[in-house]
Amino acid sequence: MKNYINIAIVIIASLTMMSCFNKKTPNYQYMPNMYESVGYETYGEYEILPNSQEAMLPAEGTIPRGWKPYEYENSNEGKTLATTDLKNPLAVTEDNLDEGKKLFTIYCAVCHGKKGDGKGILVERDKFLGVPSYDDAGRTITEGSIYHVQMYGINAMGSHASQTNEEERWQITMYVQNLMATLKGEPLLTLTVEDDMSMEVSEEMTETTNETVEDSTSEEQH
Repeated sequence: MKNYINIAIVIIASLTMMSCFNKKTPNYQYMPNMYESVGYETYGEYEILPNSQEAMLPAEGTIPRGWKPYEYENSNEGKTLATTDLKNPLAVTEDNLDEGKKLFTIYCAVCHGKKGDGKGILVERDKFLGVPSYDDAGRTITEGSIYHVQMYGINAMGSHASQTNEEERWQITMYVQNLMATLKGEPLLTLTVEDDMSMEVSEEMTETTNETVEDSTSEEQH
């Protein structure tokens, strides 16, 4: 009789344990930190934080890593100052112009056109109207104004500051200046040749040094 009771107890215990078993959810977690975050979840609510929000604003006065503050404000006065005072810090090189062309094709040509004549594909499809050409009479376009408009946008054009960094905006500016010059029949930007000249001077100095060494060696042999 006792054997039947023991067997019954074992069967009931086994069924109870198996009924609680779930292949998708292990009963024991040996390293829960591997799959259960101990940190705050993005946009989660936690009473310990101000307003119970995980996503808080950055400390006042801080700036993102790699971002340079732009000192011209988003106003007519700021645009006027940028137009006259802001200058491109990049050297005019083939690499910068090529990169500017690529970026212009991605972000600008759909409206402004590949030639800068205001006949981009969105304009041709009547999605946007009134996009001016870079050579329209009465327009005052400088390197500073081109950069400023990319930062803040103007009229129907939005800001491109989130899509491009400072260097990329200046490269686009450089390429736009060449498009404008082409439309107006004016000379293109002059390539910076300081680096090339420095290389030539360095090569000349190396050649002179080699000649001096050869002459000195020849005199010693004689």
